[in-house]
Amino acid sequence: MTPRKLGKHGPEISAIGYGAMSFSDFYGATSEAESHAILDHCRDVGLTHLDTSNIYGMGRSEEVIGSYFAAHSEAKREFVIATKASIARDESGNRIFRNDRKHLEEELDKSLQRMGVDHVGLFYVHRRDPNVPIEEVTESLAAIVKTGKALGFGYSEIAPSSLRRAAKVAPVSAVQSEYSLSTRSPELGLVQACAELGTALVAFSPVGRSLLTDAPLSFETVQGLDFLRGNPRFMSPNYEANVSAVEAFQALAREMGLSAAGLANAWLLAQGDHVIPIPGTRSVSHLSDCLQGRDVRLTPEDLARIEAILPVGWAHGDRYSEAQWVGPERYS
Repeated sequence: MTPRKLGKHGPEISAIGYGAMSFSDFYGATSEAESHAILDHCRDVGLTHLDTSNIYGMGRSEEVIGSYFAAHSEAKREFVIATKASIARDESGNRIFRNDRKHLEEELDKSLQRMGVDHVGLFYVHRRDPNVPIEEVTESLAAIVKTGKALGFGYSEIAPSSLRRAAKVAPVSAVQSEYSLSTRSPELGLVQACAELGTALVAFSPVGRSLLTDAPLSFETVQGLDFLRGNPRFMSPNYEANVSAVEAFQALAREMGLSAAGLANAWLLAQGDHVIPIPGTRSVSHLSDCLQGRDVRLTPEDLARIEAILPVGWAHGDRYSEAQWVGPERYS
């Protein structure tokens, strides 16, 4: 797997990483054994970047990684891990965002303990607190990096303007954002700003939460998943329109000898050497589908055919509901 850099000054990692939210039952029930099988497969194929968070399953994702490392201590040296913090609850149980250094470092310490490691490759602020200047947050993150607990830092779901402000304080290794053929908003400045500043753009949900695969989640399955049940793209009639719209894309992938998921990830890799998709799945076979795109070199003609089938704005419904939009920074 051709490596990419996790930021201009960061370590080399595999061009496609793995999003470990799936270890937490977010997209359906799974087991520790199934999650460990995913990690075995990652090692077998040279996938070296794992992305997790302190809130994925309230620590469960990190605990699964930790139990794997406890059984395979040599694997600690094979993976570059990213984790996140800042999403919390106040005394009344309301969801809040904390960007103060005390909270961030305390949560990072807990993450390190759960995973049984002494540092991570990357530490993200999961959501910005708009009441704290990003320059101040960046100073806190840079200070945490100096402790050796993280090799670099980043932000999740921020606007290009926020990235530019942060980068004036210290180099930002990565920005994580939803980016795929069904979510093109990062092209409104974030893809460009990351390339200019030497920041990796880590693309989560690269297969559109299953829409860009050969077997999108059924409408019945969606009804059992809290997040997707209230997501505009998975609500009727948008769901039916989106499933219909990707049929031609699935056919193109078959014509090219690829899975739809493989072609979707190959498209992302073609958007710049700084773009790193992190598909998440509970299935080794589905991960293998995604990884089909790792060594595909799409030609300008290939990209034009994809664009003709799924042009910018093809997806029906917003990527988040109004409630889900609380936290991510919107920009235009």
